[in-house]
Amino acid sequence: MGALVTLDLPDDSPVLALPWIITFGPLEDGDEWEPVVCGPYERAHALGGRPVQCKSGHAFMKHCMREADAIYGGEMSGHHYFRNFAYCDSGMIPWVVMAQHLSRTGKTLSSLVDERMKLFPSSGEINRKIGDVKGAVEAVRQRYKPGSVKIEGVDGLSIEHTRWRFNLRSSNTEPLVRLNVESRGDLPLMNEKTEEILEVLGGFA
Repeated sequence: MGALVTLDLPDDSPVLALPWIITFGPLEDGDEWEPVVCGPYERAHALGGRPVQCKSGHAFMKHCMREADAIYGGEMSGHHYFRNFAYCDSGMIPWVVMAQHLSRTGKTLSSLVDERMKLFPSSGEINRKIGDVKGAVEAVRQRYKPGSVKIEGVDGLSIEHTRWRFNLRSSNTEPLVRLNVESRGDLPLMNEKTEEILEVLGGFA
């Protein structure tokens, strides 16, 4: 799953002088989740950040970024794309930004990761070889459709429930399905749902 960030700011906004940086605030229980399944953002900050879904893959990401005039695009696979870097991905820019943030705040990288993981426990991307991909995805859809609050197909199957959500998609480059599960601050629930979905997939291996 890919996510883009767009900005709608006045011409004199000081944020426009920051070429790579956009901040995001915490998600409260009363807020709706933004439409980024297992993405790195929870809610756009008052600065004007707006997440947009996009199919993963560098060709799709670059196309979507140009269409949305996005300043940044990120994938769960760890690719980071920047408008000011010709819409290309770079591993060096995020590391420099992170090093700057650590220097300014005095926090450790592990503490920042712990904060994110506590807010949104995630399974990480789990890959499984499946003989019948369509059958497996449809079985998962039927299993978790009841009680869901949102179902989307931008990039594979994304189903959202009140306290947890997941994305299941076939790989663009390998004979695999990729699963990401995420919950709202509930590690046991995330683990439980991950095991359930993997059990369903196991019947189609």
